[in-house]
Amino acid sequence: MKRVALLFSVLFLFGFLASPVLAADAFELVIPLPLTGKPAKFGEIMKRSYEIAVEEINAKGGVKGKKIALSFEDSTGKPDVARSIVEKLIDSKKQPLIVGEYTSACAKAVASVAEERKTPYLVVASADDDITQKNYKYVFRQNQVNAHYGDAVVGFLKEVVKPATIAILYESSAFGTSGADAMEKDAGPMGAKVVIKEKFETGAIDFKPLLSKVKAAQPDVIYTVAYANEAQLIMKQAKELRIDAKLYSGGAAGFAIPEFIKGAQDAAEYVVSATLWTPQLKYPGAKDFADKYKAKHGDYPSYHGASAYAAMYVTADTLTRAKDWTADGIRDALKATNLKTAYGPVKFEDKEGYQNQNFHETLAIQVQKGEFETVWPKSHSSKPYVYPVPSWKDRR
Repeated sequence: MKRVALLFSVLFLFGFLASPVLAADAFELVIPLPLTGKPAKFGEIMKRSYEIAVEEINAKGGVKGKKIALSFEDSTGKPDVARSIVEKLIDSKKQPLIVGEYTSACAKAVASVAEERKTPYLVVASADDDITQKNYKYVFRQNQVNAHYGDAVVGFLKEVVKPATIAILYESSAFGTSGADAMEKDAGPMGAKVVIKEKFETGAIDFKPLLSKVKAAQPDVIYTVAYANEAQLIMKQAKELRIDAKLYSGGAAGFAIPEFIKGAQDAAEYVVSATLWTPQLKYPGAKDFADKYKAKHGDYPSYHGASAYAAMYVTADTLTRAKDWTADGIRDALKATNLKTAYGPVKFEDKEGYQNQNFHETLAIQVQKGEFETVWPKSHSSKPYVYPVPSWKDRR
């Protein structure tokens, strides 16, 4: 019996020392992200940004004398895989804080596990409104909700474009659906009639039948919510069909990353999109992060990267302030967050039916001469907007 007791004591001590929180010199943090599969481009941007932030934090001494030991697990963008990863992180690795994911579907799966196991979860780039509308006590979201993603674009449409009609196209995902619903709700107050609202399947490649219906309706504005490949293909095929509108606009995501300009090429010109961050913003550290990312990876990061970068600083700040590194200690510190970051201010609030939500300012960007420029609101503009937009036949 003494041998059995000794064995259990050794195993307990080994588990204690191997704990990510109680390791001698590191706080181990494993982040689930889509590193392969359809949303891998977004996962790649976020992974690179997490790494830059952790490198900086560790160079300054880490957190309470411990370095952050960062690693990743590939969720492939599938909710069941994301769920399985997080169950393992919480149940086996005893990780007291979950950070990450990208798609709203994966984030919702992770959120349900985190809440069930009373483990704080910091959502970084998933926008479906529902995530922070469930009265969860352990789920915190740093990025804006989908209902407000288009605020700057709506302001631009209302004050500059003044459309009478609008067509809404959206991807059949949680993000696409909630983004389309939000724009439909906003269209009435701005005086625009929704003449078409149609979804398309994720992974679709032929949009010409759908775009032909749009062309026949002749809307003033064509607003699309889509991820990377679909955003590019829609604009290229709209150009081929010569569908002229007063404005093409995107609901962030695939319209707000460098790959959109690379993939859609000249068909991307003059497209306006919602975004949550640009390299031109005056937030402290924003320019340094953007320049460092570009120097390492060749392009400026999208808002997804900026949010991931800031999330590591929110994590470090939380761990520094937490009374202990238990799940509840970290949760209480997260709730008290009030931090200025390169992504913007981060403060988790309960209002408008949301819980633990950071209400982040949104922006409108426009592709001008093959580059993203901040055009709205005017207080953040890097260049004046181009409007009216020339017809396809008048473009060079």
